[in-house]
Amino acid sequence: MSRTVKVGIIGLGPRAEVLLASFFALKDVEVIAVCDLYEEPIKKILGIFEKNGRPAPRAFTDYHDMLAMDELEAVFAPTSWNSHLTIAADCMEAGKYVAIEVGGAAAIEELWQLIHAYERTKKPCMMLENCCYARNEMLVLNLVRKGLFGELIYCEGGYEHNLRDRLAIFESTGEERAYHNLHRNGELYPTHELGPIAKILRINRGNRFVSLTSTATKSRSVPEQRRRMTAAGEPMADVVFNQGDVITTVIKCANGETVTLTHSISLPRPYSRNGRVQGTHGIWLENANGIYIEGMSRDEVKIDPAGNPYDVHYWDKVEDYYEKYDHPIWQAYRDNPIGGHDGIDSLAIQAFLDAVRAGENTPIDVYDVAAWMAVTCLSEQSIATGSMPIPFPDFTCGKWVRREPAPRNRWSLDEICEECF
Repeated sequence: MSRTVKVGIIGLGPRAEVLLASFFALKDVEVIAVCDLYEEPIKKILGIFEKNGRPAPRAFTDYHDMLAMDELEAVFAPTSWNSHLTIAADCMEAGKYVAIEVGGAAAIEELWQLIHAYERTKKPCMMLENCCYARNEMLVLNLVRKGLFGELIYCEGGYEHNLRDRLAIFESTGEERAYHNLHRNGELYPTHELGPIAKILRINRGNRFVSLTSTATKSRSVPEQRRRMTAAGEPMADVVFNQGDVITTVIKCANGETVTLTHSISLPRPYSRNGRVQGTHGIWLENANGIYIEGMSRDEVKIDPAGNPYDVHYWDKVEDYYEKYDHPIWQAYRDNPIGGHDGIDSLAIQAFLDAVRAGENTPIDVYDVAAWMAVTCLSEQSIATGSMPIPFPDFTCGKWVRREPAPRNRWSLDEICEECF
């Protein structure tokens, strides 16, 4: 199915500009409306349309006025962490599909409001979690669904990214997440690593998160960097950041698996999502760039100096599996990715737009959004209570035991729908 979807954007900061790059590269999507509280970002975004030879969209400063446009089918809401859930619920109540950007929730109540808006309107809400469409995560999904990892036991992921310079001088950088790091202490950014894992573990479809514990280290790196970068005697040179340098969260699942998440954005290190998926017959370990599958990967029996035999197991490179096991999406896409973040932005956007065209639910649905985002406020509660276990709400209200089948299409993150390619 191919037809132009007419969309709007609420929130015109840097992320909206990245989304526009993908929109302009894609066919069959037209941005007909934009909205921001302030005139300056509106002026800037309209200039981007003009520079790219695109017709100017209608501009609004109140998104409720924008939602009244009958021709508007769907909304992208790359706004702040503290506003996008309320905006998403209002979009659904106005009869629009809505796509939000990543981030954690501040309170469980706002997630229930999102769930109730969907259940009243049946208008889907999708998180644009682009890492669900990353090549290696999709490769591992394919391997798992083909049974090569056996029964899943343990998964791991992280958001480990050195952002301390941007956090340290947040007044000049305008870094929104800095304010959350200043005042909060928890797993603030869980979805890049958790989204792909949740899909692999069939969370909300035969499995669910049941509880978590979180632990925070002391906070040292950002205050130290701030003192280096701030002139002596300046106000707030010694500001205290609540966020620990490393947050470790362990989630228990109904089917017996555990998931460990690591959040660390202030210590010096290269970027990693620290992916690990381990089953009874195989493992993927991102930081080793390795896959080991029992019976397929190389094993060797060696003899120690005392003459005793011992087994040695060798990693295969992830790239060794591309030719045979690349997810069908990447078999078609790997030679010509378009848009931001090595092309995965445009994959998530296309998945959302195709759901709008078909009038179907999105591959990341509102129950996924709520479960993944809940980790943030639950982890804060756990840390505040001395790393006590915190129960996970069941946002499906029991439907996870036997959900209706998800739509079968090329964008599915629950199954590999090879007949759709």
